[in-house]
Amino acid sequence: MSLNETQQLNQLLEKSRHILLILNSTQNIDSICGAVAWKKWLDKQNKQVDIIADNFILPKNLKFIKGVEEIRPQISHLQKFILKVDVSKVKIDTISYDVRDNWLSIYLTPKQGIITKNELRTAQSGLKYDLIISINAQNLESLGEIFFNNTDLFYKVPIINFDNHPGNEHFGQINFVELNATSVSEIIYKTMTQINEANIDADMATALLAGMISQTQSFKTSNVTPHTLNIAGQLMNLGADRENIVKNLYRTKSIASLKIWGEALSRMGHDSKIGLAWTSLTREDFARSGVAENDLKDFMDELITSSPETKIILLTHEDVATAGKIHAHLYADKQFDAKALLSPFHPEGNKKIASFTVMGKTLKEVENEVVANIQNTSEAKKS
Repeated sequence: MSLNETQQLNQLLEKSRHILLILNSTQNIDSICGAVAWKKWLDKQNKQVDIIADNFILPKNLKFIKGVEEIRPQISHLQKFILKVDVSKVKIDTISYDVRDNWLSIYLTPKQGIITKNELRTAQSGLKYDLIISINAQNLESLGEIFFNNTDLFYKVPIINFDNHPGNEHFGQINFVELNATSVSEIIYKTMTQINEANIDADMATALLAGMISQTQSFKTSNVTPHTLNIAGQLMNLGADRENIVKNLYRTKSIASLKIWGEALSRMGHDSKIGLAWTSLTREDFARSGVAENDLKDFMDELITSSPETKIILLTHEDVATAGKIHAHLYADKQFDAKALLSPFHPEGNKKIASFTVMGKTLKEVENEVVANIQNTSEAKKS
């Protein structure tokens, strides 16, 4: 009798010792909270677990989630290179090294006699991880530089794929891709309960409920079902602190963030036919508000969740440090491909979020070009 997906996952978890939890390079609250809950659950199984997210910056409004500070922006110590020396005939007195012109030299000084190449061997250790769990990634490329810098890892180690996007490429050996789920956190909770519900504690429940709340605007979106509300109730029974979640996600706006909100909304353009909204920010806006460029991700996440009728959001802004440099960020709903919409501008990113930088143009010129391209592309698809 064949095993179902959850049973296969459980078998892999039982065999694994060191697990990599990896997030989409454009992490959101849902994927971050789901990963933290997974790590806590796996810690109880006595597994060694690392959470990695490309270019990760901890959102200020998630500092209340216990364990979120353990997420790292890159993989370290993935594999060891081993230099072996046969000391049966030649004993080693001292070992030293130096680095010159980007070359590492290792010096082995024998107590007596000489060391020849016959006494030397080289080897590589096995890979650090024996299982990968990806969260909210539509394909391997959406993992960013973590994938591109460690491709061997992703082709040699089994991958468990958790996602709820229709564009998911089912790249895992086991794929938990549920399009009807409101969030990845919802899928993760369902999987945990099927394996060992008793391991879910209040901190995990709080993280998972935060992920669900962030994706449903506190259960106000149209895809919320009685099943979703039932899961939320179960998480609260397990100790999830809904009041603290809502307080931190929705009631902690600083004066600076309110100022930048005002500037952005005052310039907001909208094309209701295709669900496109766009706005821009100048260097002066950053200076007046006190908001850093790194804080724009939180701003865009909130703009997306508070504008359910908007399917595509474009933000262009001037670089704070370099005059004449313009950044453009495009966020797209499930039915659109952000990277494809920006293809004439050679963007980086994936279907959900894509970005590019340009020099020598004004903020308005870049905004107009991108908006026109998106509108023309959308019209061409309709005809």
